[in-house]
Amino acid sequence: MNAIYLDHAATTPVHPDVIEQMSHVYRETFGNPSSIHQFGRVAQKRVDDARRAVAKTIGASPGEVVFTSGGTEADNLAIVGAAHANQDHGRHIITTSVEHHAVLNTCQALEEQGFDVTYLDVDERGRIDIDDFKAKVRDDTILVSVMYGNNEVGTIQPVQEIGEFLADKPALLHTDAVQAFGVVDMNVSELQVDLLSMTAHKINGPKGIGFLYIKDGTKLVSHQHGGEQERKRRAGTHNVPGIVGLSEALSIASHQREARVDDYRRYQQVLLDVFDEYGIDFAINGDPEHGLAHILNAYFPGTHVESLLMNLDLSGVAVSSGSACTAGSMDPSHVLTAMHGTNSDRPESSIRISFGLHNDDENVREAAEVIAKTVKRLTK
Repeated sequence: MNAIYLDHAATTPVHPDVIEQMSHVYRETFGNPSSIHQFGRVAQKRVDDARRAVAKTIGASPGEVVFTSGGTEADNLAIVGAAHANQDHGRHIITTSVEHHAVLNTCQALEEQGFDVTYLDVDERGRIDIDDFKAKVRDDTILVSVMYGNNEVGTIQPVQEIGEFLADKPALLHTDAVQAFGVVDMNVSELQVDLLSMTAHKINGPKGIGFLYIKDGTKLVSHQHGGEQERKRRAGTHNVPGIVGLSEALSIASHQREARVDDYRRYQQVLLDVFDEYGIDFAINGDPEHGLAHILNAYFPGTHVESLLMNLDLSGVAVSSGSACTAGSMDPSHVLTAMHGTNSDRPESSIRISFGLHNDDENVREAAEVIAKTVKRLTK
């Protein structure tokens, strides 16, 4: 059989239309946007057009979009920048125990600098308790960072409710929306967020490019110094091909979002039906009611994730055990541990299956049968 890729939550293949747009830029638009001559002006127009398109997609103004090298840089700029800019008003930060490491490790670094960080617990579905969150907000809370949708189990957090609660409070709200783009409609005004992170390579765009939405008037301290690009908020020569690729990928994802979500929901059902047909023991990690359509995290009692992943790879099916950023780590998933406790075997017996471009009912069913047969064999 042909190899089947079901790890789109880690990264995605670049869409052919994105490649074409970027190739045109590489061929024709090599100027530095900071240059005042005609070559620079042409490049600057491509950046400006992309910025307007990106801003429109999330209901922002162009001046509120700062291009970065990806989600990790966007998270760092948001959290470190907001913490340092507002530390005179307090040094308390709230986040969750299931954030991506781009957020968790950044918060831990701030703790070493004297900031006080509260890590909210989650229930077995991976969701925070909104009342628990409200009780943890203090007079000296300057920043709240809660991811929109979890990258391992797909659980969606009540970001809009958090935004509504913080609307009349001084604390800023940041959300890592990296995994939710392309499957959830995003409007920063409705969410009432001050900061929002995104990366292109999760939505069939190129690696190495993303953006940070910064609500007008939000104070941030830049931690990357150099030129005056991005209104002095992020120095460095613009990645024009990447920016154009991001804009094109976001446009495609926005126009195809509803159809893709329908496909992903159907793929999930195909998997579950096959698992039932083969009579294997399994359970779903996450929140089916509040979950991203393209992610399904499955627990197979009696299996070990390393053996399962190795056998599936040898059979031509690519899935993962969780975040790609922890590949090679022997530590169990911090997300599943937070959801089910340190004594649970779920972190060591669960895999993440995620859908995207080039998947269809046929290859999803074929992959599901491979997974089911492999689980059966390993649990004999």
